[in-house]
Amino acid sequence: MDNKHSDEKNRQLETFRSYDAGKKMTTNQGLNVSEDEHSLKAGLRGPTLMEDFHFREKMTHFDHERIPERVVHARGYAAHGEFELYESMKDYTKAAFLQEPGSKTPVFTRISTVAGSKGSAETVRDVRGFAVKFYTEEGNYDLVGNNMPVFFIQDAIKFPDLIHAVKPEPHNEMPQAASAHDTFWDFVVSNQESAHMIMWHMSDRAIPRSFRMMEGFGVHTYRLVNAEGKAHFVKFHWKPKLGVHSLVWDEAQKIAGKDPDFHRRDLWESIEKGDFVEFEFGVQLIEEKDEFMFDFDILDPTKLWPEEKVPVKIIGKMTLNRNVDNVFAETEQVAFHPGSVVPGIDFSNDPLLQGRLFSYTDTQLIRLGGPNFHELPINRPVCPIHNNQRDGYGRQAINVGQVSYHKNSLVNNTPTTSTEEEGGFVHYQEKVEGRKIQARSDSFSDHFSQARFFWNSMTLPEKKHIVDAFSFEVGKVKDKNVKQQVVDMFVNVDKGLATAIAEAVGVKHPEGKESDGFSTKEKRPRRNKESERIYTGR
Repeated sequence: MDNKHSDEKNRQLETFRSYDAGKKMTTNQGLNVSEDEHSLKAGLRGPTLMEDFHFREKMTHFDHERIPERVVHARGYAAHGEFELYESMKDYTKAAFLQEPGSKTPVFTRISTVAGSKGSAETVRDVRGFAVKFYTEEGNYDLVGNNMPVFFIQDAIKFPDLIHAVKPEPHNEMPQAASAHDTFWDFVVSNQESAHMIMWHMSDRAIPRSFRMMEGFGVHTYRLVNAEGKAHFVKFHWKPKLGVHSLVWDEAQKIAGKDPDFHRRDLWESIEKGDFVEFEFGVQLIEEKDEFMFDFDILDPTKLWPEEKVPVKIIGKMTLNRNVDNVFAETEQVAFHPGSVVPGIDFSNDPLLQGRLFSYTDTQLIRLGGPNFHELPINRPVCPIHNNQRDGYGRQAINVGQVSYHKNSLVNNTPTTSTEEEGGFVHYQEKVEGRKIQARSDSFSDHFSQARFFWNSMTLPEKKHIVDAFSFEVGKVKDKNVKQQVVDMFVNVDKGLATAIAEAVGVKHPEGKESDGFSTKEKRPRRNKESERIYTGR
């Protein structure tokens, strides 16, 4: 792919830009407006008249200016940029934008918190969404992930429960943008598959210094498929060129009080002054024959692939170099979907990913008012759209012709399907068989090994921060039984950690496995070198 697509996306967006300064005011129908200060009345002190069509148009539009905020990831910010490929990936995928070294693809990236509303602070302890839309010559490809490589749950059917638990409690609508309350921690102890993610969530990774200084992960296992039909399992990574940096908790709290827009302001100002934001793009690859060689299930979204065993191969770089022109039209109306893929990229049977493939379309239908959200400027692909879908809210295309179905025996002016050789998307042909069952594989059952690796890879100051985070969060829980269950759960990670939590929140010390020797009073950093090496690849 050459660089014409970056220029094409810019031209496409320019078509929809409106430069209003100094122009004559009109109604939405183009009629010049002579008065915009006073509504039409029956006499100077009389009632307003219903025939004042300009007043009614203006007020009706105002009444409908807001769309439903996202149920999760409501508080987000975005920027435009481009992705440059370092080396060809043709041995692994036939995706066109991953073929030619030096080729550039326009992108749009939105980074967000998860739990809070649009008005919440940005430096709260939370997961950060990390979503990238690639405008490729074969259609839009959306890589929708987070700044942590794992997730709280293993099956999408639990996602509504997770979010209901972490959102403000319904009886009093508190707390906002925080997980330090009873329902969240009750969910955690009732769903112990969350242990690994909770360790990340209680670490400094949950309070990044900047959007420019945090990693991004695809979280799920996907497939890359090459032109010969050979597939590799893949996980995706974004590595910030500035390195990974975090706030400490006291800094985060003070910043939230003084500047709740801290992260978006940092991103905006960096791009405005030409200090563009760079993330390198990496992949971890596993051959299909090696799917079962690990002591965990590679389809389990609560597990990562240790980098020592599966190295990250850096293949390109994303540069965010242009701020949005209008936050609502772009940042708020952008619609991401993990099902937006291109030939050469396909899915795995990760049960959390499978549920997301349904959920995202359903969400956009209610947020953006109907099925035509793909025609909004920020969502339009750079390649043409041709299909037999017609009508619906917000339709912008004017389709010409008598026929709107396939196949037909009339004048065939409707689009036809493409073969795989012509660039048509073909699902990877994986053999699948089994009984219909609502259950989970035993290979998903180890909830604590990687959580323990994470803990053992931390330095003493990092461990201290994790204990402080647990102490604050669980200390806000009112139900003593839930507090005790947290301690009893995390003794499976480390007895020293669980003991420190118990002391901080006033419940019984745990029984169980021996500690790694951690003590909050210890002055000299200690770490388990082997666990760190296995976990991080360092």
